[in-house]
Amino acid sequence: MSTLRNEWLTIKGNIGPELQFGHVVGHTLDEPVLILKSCIGNRSLGWDLLPPGSEQFEFEGKIYAGYKESPLSWDKGTEPEPINWYAGKQYDDDIANAKKILANLGEYYPGYKGQGYEVAGFVWWQGHKDQNAAHASRYEQNLVHLIKTLRKDFDAPRAKFVLATIAFEGEKLSGHGLTVANAQLAVSGERGKYPEFKGNVQAVDARPFWRDKSVSPSGAGYHYNHNAETYMEVGNALGQAMVQLLNEEE
Repeated sequence: MSTLRNEWLTIKGNIGPELQFGHVVGHTLDEPVLILKSCIGNRSLGWDLLPPGSEQFEFEGKIYAGYKESPLSWDKGTEPEPINWYAGKQYDDDIANAKKILANLGEYYPGYKGQGYEVAGFVWWQGHKDQNAAHASRYEQNLVHLIKTLRKDFDAPRAKFVLATIAFEGEKLSGHGLTVANAQLAVSGERGKYPEFKGNVQAVDARPFWRDKSVSPSGAGYHYNHNAETYMEVGNALGQAMVQLLNEEE
């Protein structure tokens, strides 16, 4: 874990969508804003981030691990040989780190005087590693379960949840990636598929914010070509979505 301060006009290393997201919600809320960010690459919702309670499933002759099971998958009818990782390991680590911070806010937040805190919302932008047939087929189901589980784990049933779709290659996104993006859009409350998410879950389509490598610092597409404009636009959209949900509650 590391602590990043709100240093005026200072960027150390790379930025992510949290920079502009923080500006948007910070300008909207009178209360201080603390963002707890988990950013570890090469992680999938269908394996590393699989939330507690997720059950194993069968796909094309293989059994895929449920929460706490290992390895990722094995042939149906065979006995799995566990590895040094399990389904949901990253979820467990991330939640434990966040709870450690919340239990010791005086150590991590300057000027904190024991006034308490509220988990007001969650922000989600993930999905690159789920671009395979098995995980993409379960992404929507896993995402619905994730939203409910996060609220339960943090005892925050009213916390808002905003997310952005994956957007690799922008409008050219296809195949399993498009399946993941459509699953992400499907949980948005205003779409009506999940009535319990109306007014508290919102998805934004990030594909318009993709920038080609020709106008970017790199060609690392899985990092959105390290394009700062992409990260700022996604953060801005997520921040506006969060503010909208928070305002609707008032």
